[in-house]
Amino acid sequence: MKARLGLIAGNGKFPLLVLDAARSRGYEVVVAAIKEEAFPEIEQRGASSVHWMSLGELSKLIDTFQREGVTEAIMAGQVKHKQIFSSIRPDWKLAKLLLALPMRNTDSLIGGVAEILAEEGITLLNSTLLLEPLLARAGVLTRRQPNDQEQTNITYGRAVAHHVARFDIGQTVVIAEAACVAIEAMEGTDAAILRAGALMKSLHGESAMLSRALTVVKVAKPNQDMRFDVPVIGIRTLETMCTAGATCLALDAGRCLVLDGEAVIKAADEAGITIVADETPHRS
Repeated sequence: MKARLGLIAGNGKFPLLVLDAARSRGYEVVVAAIKEEAFPEIEQRGASSVHWMSLGELSKLIDTFQREGVTEAIMAGQVKHKQIFSSIRPDWKLAKLLLALPMRNTDSLIGGVAEILAEEGITLLNSTLLLEPLLARAGVLTRRQPNDQEQTNITYGRAVAHHVARFDIGQTVVIAEAACVAIEAMEGTDAAILRAGALMKSLHGESAMLSRALTVVKVAKPNQDMRFDVPVIGIRTLETMCTAGATCLALDAGRCLVLDGEAVIKAADEAGITIVADETPHRS
């Protein structure tokens, strides 16, 4: 009998790639697809079974995995933090967790869910376990090196981003001329980048978006739990950067997933965007 793996699927391509990788390694994959987030395409990727459930249905998630014989699972794909404050109604198990949380940030919430799953015999594995080749390697990943201004933005932006990430606010900052234009919060990375572009345009007009190009810095948290909320970029990130007038993307090497692999690098080269990944000392 093949080994069974649970997949808790949020939005984006991340869960699709995990599903494909798991099947290629011989796993039978049981998907718990979050109604508010997961792509319908998840049903056409050869999973053993796909169960749709609301973000608030923690008990249903546990019952489904236990009924399917799942003892190990991977959580992949974004679940927008703002969903916590939406009209989604939590079941009694999730409501009990929410009431017990001192803070409703990502680490507290998903960490609490992970503990409950463990108590029910379901272990959450590192979300990058099957996708390690897609983790950003150290160095300049594109043909173009960062210019002097972009390198200054990277240095400043990494310091700001790592400080902000300590408080689980967001993992992305957008910098122009060594000034912080936008910090990601609940709205997500793409929205933060677009907000920065709109702000620069409103302050300086169309021409300034070329002369004062933005640098996007995306980092992992100092104590990044690789089971969830791992930084992710893809083709859509680059498309958003182009719209906003951003020319440089800085990542944490080994702790950020480049979902579309070489297609991202090719697209960046074609757009004149430089991508650089730096190794950062961190605590495990």
